[in-house]
Amino acid sequence: MKFCCEKNRLASAVSNVSRAVSSRTALQALEGILIKAQGDSLTLTGYDLELGITTTIPADVQEAGEAVISAKLFGDMIRKLEGTEVSFECDEKMLTVIRGGLSEFTILGTDPADYPELPKLSDSDSLTIPQATLKSMIEQTQFAISQNDAKPVHTGSLFDVMPDSLTLVSVDGYRMAVRRERADTGIETRFVVPGKTLAEIAKLLSPDLPDEEEPKNAVISVSRKHVLANIGEYSVISRLLDGEFLDYQAAIPQGHSTQVTIGTRELIGAVDRASLLISDRLRSPLRLRFEEDEIRLSCSTSLGKAYDKVPCQIEGEELEMGFNNKYVLDALRAADCDRLCLQIGGPLSPMKIVPPEGDGFLFLVLPVRLKSEQ
Repeated sequence: MKFCCEKNRLASAVSNVSRAVSSRTALQALEGILIKAQGDSLTLTGYDLELGITTTIPADVQEAGEAVISAKLFGDMIRKLEGTEVSFECDEKMLTVIRGGLSEFTILGTDPADYPELPKLSDSDSLTIPQATLKSMIEQTQFAISQNDAKPVHTGSLFDVMPDSLTLVSVDGYRMAVRRERADTGIETRFVVPGKTLAEIAKLLSPDLPDEEEPKNAVISVSRKHVLANIGEYSVISRLLDGEFLDYQAAIPQGHSTQVTIGTRELIGAVDRASLLISDRLRSPLRLRFEEDEIRLSCSTSLGKAYDKVPCQIEGEELEMGFNNKYVLDALRAADCDRLCLQIGGPLSPMKIVPPEGDGFLFLVLPVRLKSEQ
């Protein structure tokens, strides 16, 4: 195998596919990137038996072939080589020479025959969605994905696909995030994508583009056991999570006795300040008292006491509640509007965080039981 290609393009591709490379594995080939050179392009693949990332970039291929090269070593070499082009040569014994500028590296690759084949999708459904929309949906629900393996299906996000909408749902037992978008999917299906896969997909998705530019789309195909996301030059394939996901619609409280309308940035600032005295070692609930068109925030630890207040509009009963400060902050930071509505059914009921208009997102945070003040 022998080829030349642009250094920066190769470095970016290696960096992205390396995120699917296994760092600890009994199979040495999985610690590398599979490189295939043919025609006028180069295909790079990283795979850890659960998540695979593939991309194709242009290259000047003099001899077609394939090899597996250590992902970390290859990435470091390409990044540190001088010049604008990289030349790569590999013989039948996998002895590999990489050149750039005046520098040259000689390393030993791994036989590509040892590299496992990526899964292939059969009988798949697919939907197309703007990249910026999917990126926003993932980023607004990531915080509530469970980090606990007690219920593995909750370590991912549910994709609830209807012919006219797409809903993403994450839940970890203490909070829930629901993000809904109108979309002409034309299909009806439900599947759960691992959180790690979604994090990698989000990194590859393009954010919002200027109005004059054509929005870029992502195509998601799903079969019984796998999901494939095609994002520009990249393909991400992953196994799906099995199990019974929470019935999220039944978990959302119906009705409320108190509704609070407040500025998002002002509430984030107040919760952030009150959280300065709370840490993993010094845990204490964040008290929120809703009364007289104010939210009064307070907390007390061995470091001292914090008190703050934020003006708001309160409709309904006045009450006091306790929360894990991090759970509240995560939900507030995931909101993408200037003002929020907090809807509460009582001091021990979950707090719903919703936009003032529409149903684009819903965040649910469970309260903690408060002890009376000393």
